[in-house]
Amino acid sequence: QVQLVESGGGVVKPGGSLRLSCATFGITLDYYGIGWFRQAPGKEREKVSCISNSDSGPWYADSVKGRFTISRDNAKNVVYLEMTSLKPEDTAVYYCARNSRALNRCSTSPRDYFGPWGQGTQVTVSS
Repeated sequence: QVQLVESGGGVVKPGGSLRLSCATFGITLDYYGIGWFRQAPGKEREKVSCISNSDSGPWYADSVKGRFTISRDNAKNVVYLEMTSLKPEDTAVYYCARNSRALNRCSTSPRDYFGPWGQGTQVTVSS
């Protein structure tokens, strides 16, 4: 059974850092990309980063480029999102999801390609 479980969210001050974890079950990370998404109140869920063997490297949304780093540990079946220099506008529920299309480039895959979703982890950036 495919399952993803996020953890690591919390409350942090502007400029602070957090590391999110996405534990995956039933997924071969060599074949499937994993994306990190976020959804702020009243806004659509947006893709912020993803990683797959089909891309030349990790992909990042412009809004987080240079501040967030995605990585994975295939032995542990975990994908991480290291977030630094956090801003209030980074406040959202963060989700991870599998690209349902094996061997697809996750950088160009739309949100509808991703699933199933984890339950999400809240990140709040506030002074």
